[in-house]
Amino acid sequence: MNFLQKLFGGASSQPQRQVYLFNVKCKRCGEVIEGRVDLSNDLSVEYEGDGEVYYSRKVLMGSGGLCFQRVEVELKFSSAREMIERQAIGGEFV
Repeated sequence: MNFLQKLFGGASSQPQRQVYLFNVKCKRCGEVIEGRVDLSNDLSVEYEGDGEVYYSRKVLMGSGGLCFQRVEVELKFSSAREMIERQAIGGEFV
């Protein structure tokens, strides 16, 4: 039975995706919006000085109510995918 599972790929584990999760609060209505950055696919490289810096920009909008305010989030990561800098326009991090 073990041979058949290996042959046909039974119960193989899926690779874990590395994501960075964050929450921002809209300055207009106060709604907390969850955002995520896929560290494997959503980052763009910026060459600053001697090292590489990875950059991501997200525009988030709440899901309910009458507020359609957009919250723009800019995130910078090191080459080891660690947070260096973050900024939110139209909201604040919580």
